[in-house]
Amino acid sequence: MLLQLSTWPEVEAYLRRSTAIILPIGSTEQHGPNGVIGIDALAADGISRAVGERTDTLVGPTIAVGMAQHHMGFAGSMTLRPSTLMAVVRDSVVSLAKHGFTRFYFINGHGGNTATVTAAFSEIYAETSLGTPGNATPIRCRLRNWWTTPAIGQLSRELFGHAEGHHATPSEVALTQYLHPEAVRTLTMTPAVAPMGDDFADAADFRRQFPDGRIGSNPGLATPELGKRIFEVTVNDLSRDFERFAAAAA
Repeated sequence: MLLQLSTWPEVEAYLRRSTAIILPIGSTEQHGPNGVIGIDALAADGISRAVGERTDTLVGPTIAVGMAQHHMGFAGSMTLRPSTLMAVVRDSVVSLAKHGFTRFYFINGHGGNTATVTAAFSEIYAETSLGTPGNATPIRCRLRNWWTTPAIGQLSRELFGHAEGHHATPSEVALTQYLHPEAVRTLTMTPAVAPMGDDFADAADFRRQFPDGRIGSNPGLATPELGKRIFEVTVNDLSRDFERFAAAAA
């Protein structure tokens, strides 16, 4: 059930049985020579829809532009400032809380969002903590990066080993190829595995260190068939995690 394809009476009816919602969040940024720019948002959207269907939970619209200033040296990348993304997350949650939602489960496709989104959660909690005693809405928020579940970590290591890397990874490229076959690009990477590193600052520094956009990865190993395996494991893991979150907060 998608929020954007629901009517307001349908949402009111949903709220009588659940106050939880799944919110996909990603980024619009470069993903190396063969990864499409929308990978992070497309992955979060596809996984969220499947988790929502599995758990009979409403899914909100995808926040498709994230905090990706370090990718702005590559054509097509877009970014929000951290303060802007915090405002988008805060206003999204508060808007839905106004209607009675209390449990917000963000499925994230971009590691660069993590610090900013969790800081936004702290701002939301501060608003309720500092508000009128006894009148605070019991909001709970959780952020889950789809690629960090234990089962996905193990599967990625089995499939790609050290070539998984940190950015433009074969696992995220494969997942998107499965969800969107039109995203398949077949290229030979040189070198096969890109240099590794995690100490970068602005966009010029990132482009200087990682000239083709990859960090320690070989996304040329990606295939839609492998993406299907990754997708199924991810949906299983996150569906169970969401159900625990919703049950504990009820």
